[in-house]
Amino acid sequence: MSGSPLVQMIDISKAFGAVQALRRVSFVVHHGEVVGVVGDNAAGKSTLMKVLSGVYPPDLGRILIEGRDASFSGPHDARDLGIEMIYQDFALVPQLDVTENIFLGKELTKSWLGLRRLHRSAMDARAEELFRQLGLTVPSVRSKVRELSGGQQQAVAIARATGFEAKLIIMDEPTANLGATAIEKVRQSIRNLKAQGVAVVIVSHRLEDLFAVANRMVVLKHGRVVGERSMVETNHDEILEMIVAGADRRASAGERTAPNA
Repeated sequence: MSGSPLVQMIDISKAFGAVQALRRVSFVVHHGEVVGVVGDNAAGKSTLMKVLSGVYPPDLGRILIEGRDASFSGPHDARDLGIEMIYQDFALVPQLDVTENIFLGKELTKSWLGLRRLHRSAMDARAEELFRQLGLTVPSVRSKVRELSGGQQQAVAIARATGFEAKLIIMDEPTANLGATAIEKVRQSIRNLKAQGVAVVIVSHRLEDLFAVANRMVVLKHGRVVGERSMVETNHDEILEMIVAGADRRASAGERTAPNA
């Protein structure tokens, strides 16, 4: 985690009409770091991540990627800089198979009799390789997504996000509605991503998942950062207190909080 942070969001503000969703939020992610983002409903978690993934433009503030100013006209600009987001509903196409979902819009082709054709065997091989690297499984890369379980669909979404040189993957409630076995597979895939140097931001209400895999946790309330902790310096009760009370006891007592960069 040396050198410039992978992501620096500085004094980000965002409003939707009269509703101020984000209020001068600063947020940092380092290379290969896993960061949990928590808070109650309407805390601003999803809005902050949608700003980072290019869905929403900020009203105020700066975004730096590896020390350079960045602006996004849409999610494609964020993807070009290595930022991918996995939504809670996975955003998969049910009638397509696993490989087709992973390569949707980025299909590999080959020349045949002077024409370009889909290179299906190369895409299948790459899809299978991605699942091996992530420690995830599906029945077959030719299986239709609609036939897969929730955990298997999550695996497809993760493989799709990592397949094209992602530097940061944002996961929105990645273990919601999953069983214990699937949850552990998602946790292990996050550990594998970290080992490969890929940063992960996890938006989740499940603190146990974050304590299992995250390096650091950031707490939002009413569109502001109200606390930040290294996982080795905190516990469930302290994080819950910040979520509910919206106050950082260390800060209010004049103590130094964990650095934001």
